[in-house]
Amino acid sequence: MCGVMNGQARLVTRLVAGVDEAGRGPLAGPVVAAAVILGPQPIAGLGDSKKKSERQRDRLFDVITAEAVAIGVGRAEVEEIDDLNIFRASLLAMQRAVEALDIAPDEALIDGLHCPALACPATAVVGGDASVAAVSAASIIAKVTRDRIMLALHLDFPDYGFAQHKGYPTAAHVAALERCGASSVHRTSFAPVRRVLEARRT
Repeated sequence: MCGVMNGQARLVTRLVAGVDEAGRGPLAGPVVAAAVILGPQPIAGLGDSKKKSERQRDRLFDVITAEAVAIGVGRAEVEEIDDLNIFRASLLAMQRAVEALDIAPDEALIDGLHCPALACPATAVVGGDASVAAVSAASIIAKVTRDRIMLALHLDFPDYGFAQHKGYPTAAHVAALERCGASSVHRTSFAPVRRVLEARRT
């Protein structure tokens, strides 16, 4: 069962996992989700990962990794994104992240409006990445993990500039797609990639 609340922080007395994903919008690479169970001590500086610099995210990543009770990471690959669509693939990555936790949570708080299928009760929290510490921590873990995946993919596919834009549809990325065609890590179901593939068939 999936409930929804408006983003107000709640007092946590049980093991609660915050869950968020990164990488719904890019044209390439996996979508990555994280689930984080925090300890009783607050971590200073948590918040929406999208509003933090890369340096701030990297610092918080190290702190969260050192201090969290448990962290799980899940991903859905390009083939799954193309087969399922990005919405369902994101939910799948979240499900895998919770299942990857070493400790089973009593409850999961999911950033956004929808919950994946989980063994524990789940609540969708609108704006959770900015208002709930565990969800903020998950947002940072997911974002940094995915960015590092894209840096590694840049070594295999240097023509696309993944190190700079992390697969997002920047002008430089679209130009590289038009110049080089789609790679095996591009999402062929996404319109800019599909257009390039169709143009090359004609």
